[in-house]
Amino acid sequence: MSETKYESKITSIPAPVEAVYKGLSNFKNLERVRDLIPQDKVQELDIEDDSIRMKVDGLGQKIVIRIVDRIENDTIKFGFENLPLSLNFWIQLKEVAPEDTRMKLTLKADIPMMFKMMFEKKIQQGIDDAAEMIAKMPFKQW
Repeated sequence: MSETKYESKITSIPAPVEAVYKGLSNFKNLERVRDLIPQDKVQELDIEDDSIRMKVDGLGQKIVIRIVDRIENDTIKFGFENLPLSLNFWIQLKEVAPEDTRMKLTLKADIPMMFKMMFEKKIQQGIDDAAEMIAKMPFKQW
């Protein structure tokens, strides 16, 4: 196993950091953007304040994503359960102007070397795509 860290490109969100943090630090807010979640890849989605349970295409069992730490208007950390590997994820926020919050996603995983070589580009693309999708969420409406 090799612990590997992937970081998204920094994205700009046209909203104050308080609105972005409020929107991302409670999973219940995902109910408002449920239609953005790819139905062909995610099924049986159960959303609570601090956790999400879902069946992801290709994994066979329900996984759990849980908020494990919050630093108000700064960082949200997530842990994963029921995965075949150790995985941590966090979102960092920084307000650079009243209506301009910058965001970076970081993923840290223990990936076997064989799989790391095979999936590195897909993981990086996935984390960049996730950052872009999050940046498009309607934070000002929350």
